[in-house]
Amino acid sequence: MPKEKSVKLSDKSKPTVKPVTEERKVEPAPKAVAVERKAEPVKKEAAKKEVTAEVKTEKAVTAEIAGKTAPKAEPAVAQKAMAEKPVKAAEKTAAAENPVKAAEKKAAAEKPTKAAEKTATAAKPAKAVEKKAAAEKPVKAAEKKAAAEKPAKAAEKTATAEKPAKAAEKKATAEKPAKAAEKKTTAAKKAPEKKAIKESEPVKAVEESKPVEETPAEAHNATPRRSVAFIGSECYPFVKTGGLGDVMYALPKALVKQNCDVKVILPKYKCIPWEYQEKMVYRGSFQMDLCADGRSFYVGIMEYVWDGVVYDFIDNEEFFSDGNPYTNLVDDIPKYCYFAKAALAALNYMDWIPDIIHCHDWQAALVPVYLRTQFVNTKLTTAKTILTIHNLRFQGIYDIPTIRYWSGLPDHVFNKDVLKVKYKDANMLKGGLAYANAITTVSQTYAGEIQSAYYGETLDAHLRYHSGKLRGIVNGIDYDIWNPDTDDRLYENYNITNVLDKKKENKRKLQEELGLAQDDHKFVIGLVSRLTNQKGLDLVASILPKVMDGHTQVVVLGTGDRNYEDTFRYYEGAYKGDVCSNIMYDETRAHRIYAGADALLVPSRFEPCGLTQLIAMHYGTVPIVRETGGLKDTVEPYNMYSNMGNGFTFDRYEAGLLLDAINRAKTLYFESRWCWDEMVQRDMDKDLSWEKSAKQYKDLYLDLTR
Repeated sequence: MPKEKSVKLSDKSKPTVKPVTEERKVEPAPKAVAVERKAEPVKKEAAKKEVTAEVKTEKAVTAEIAGKTAPKAEPAVAQKAMAEKPVKAAEKTAAAENPVKAAEKKAAAEKPTKAAEKTATAAKPAKAVEKKAAAEKPVKAAEKKAAAEKPAKAAEKTATAEKPAKAAEKKATAEKPAKAAEKKTTAAKKAPEKKAIKESEPVKAVEESKPVEETPAEAHNATPRRSVAFIGSECYPFVKTGGLGDVMYALPKALVKQNCDVKVILPKYKCIPWEYQEKMVYRGSFQMDLCADGRSFYVGIMEYVWDGVVYDFIDNEEFFSDGNPYTNLVDDIPKYCYFAKAALAALNYMDWIPDIIHCHDWQAALVPVYLRTQFVNTKLTTAKTILTIHNLRFQGIYDIPTIRYWSGLPDHVFNKDVLKVKYKDANMLKGGLAYANAITTVSQTYAGEIQSAYYGETLDAHLRYHSGKLRGIVNGIDYDIWNPDTDDRLYENYNITNVLDKKKENKRKLQEELGLAQDDHKFVIGLVSRLTNQKGLDLVASILPKVMDGHTQVVVLGTGDRNYEDTFRYYEGAYKGDVCSNIMYDETRAHRIYAGADALLVPSRFEPCGLTQLIAMHYGTVPIVRETGGLKDTVEPYNMYSNMGNGFTFDRYEAGLLLDAINRAKTLYFESRWCWDEMVQRDMDKDLSWEKSAKQYKDLYLDLTR
């Protein structure tokens, strides 16, 4: 296949100055030089001779310009030359055909209230040329006719003639690069009438020998262009189970605006909606050796282009025919060993060699290992690899014989420094961390937390060893999807100017849709989450009876562990009309909860970044969060003394502290409503887009490839 090349942004060309062209050639064709304001002194031998300027009649002027006559001195003739043919650039003065010195002229733009005056001056060769106004009658007659035509702007011309001491010199003028001044003159056949030349801008004299430099147009992005291959297991809108799908969709889009070529490589799951599958284009296929015994598998490449990003799907029915992307480790280990190697093989097959290969989570963690082993002699070896940890809890751990067989990797990578953990297991994420050129997590706080035993999930020592290449970059949200002003899923759209009124309408209609008591006085708390232990739901379940005080409503949306699903179903029955448990995932209902709730609860045990608190703030919903990971980086705790902050926080993982944070939020809402309303507007005004994060990733790409 032909190699795909990154397309460079072409500079938009600005208007260029057209070179001055002569209407007629003079006989000697003298060399062009810059003209000084004062004429050079003539030689002593020439000083003794006197040349009298002869004022010529209109008939003689016309004949001379046409090349029929060649008088010795022509001080007042140069002004007639402009009337012969229309010119487009700056003024030119025809040099004298007899051996006179240089014919000089000056182009100056006069005030628009004055007409063009043209004065012929005769130069005396005894001294430096002095400018004199030659007020000859025949010349005045022609000038009056020229001034009567267009009284707007006229160019004053001074033609001077000097002694026959040196070869004739001429002056070329170049216009300013903004707009070329256009002049239109017409010469009558019977009478030498001349129209005044109207210029849009004054011209500036430059040397004719120097080329005109073009000012380059500003590029789309000033930083150098980089090509990036994203490799991950899910991406919105094709398949999404969590925050990884949002990042795989939004970050490549933002990087395109940062002057990057981006290709996203995904498995072609059977669960991808048909509306996308039917638009995919076949790019090619091949057989790939995979297993330790030489067993090979089919690799198909299907391509889909959307929003400036190229999506390449790895097609194999044997591995990706399940309804869900993740099933169990017995099936997932072979599936993602195949996917990691097939992604690199597909890049090699398409001859698309990126500067950066950006891998995400354990499902793509073997990519750096393959690149440094089985692909070391290919063109891809020039690429730098980055591995991003979205959730350290999931690592792809299985016994060494199984991973050795399905990956086909050499034995030397199954040691304690790369893949091996404990006595007989291999950790796919650990191997990727060892071989990647850089490691990122999705917040600065989480990057520090995972190097401790509490958050490190048994990889804390390994991460401390590789801490020199570890950094945190907080996620953003896609404003094309999450924007209350344009979100078509909401009951009422709103922005920062009308949020206080419109949120009440969204709240009232949400209560109506969910069967809750319709009461503006109620404090509505939303909870949009996977129902797992990580999300701090054990704390919520333990304090919920204390939260329900007759002034509070709780709305839950999500699926997960069965015990949490049953717990929230119980509370819905116990507090009918004030608790609604939606044990499902509904995208439209999620948007409406973000818009209709007063506060959003995120009491996570650990949270690498978190997107729900970012979305809530952008929708004017105040977050109540635990200070961990990205929650700590993005939510500033409210200070009642300075009336600053954008949410309510608690530090230790304790139910009492969560209850206290909820009560502090309710107190501000009911007793100092104007402070609450100001916080709502501060949250909406906060920049939570991907632009800042994408710039940090682009800087990292440049550092790795410099």
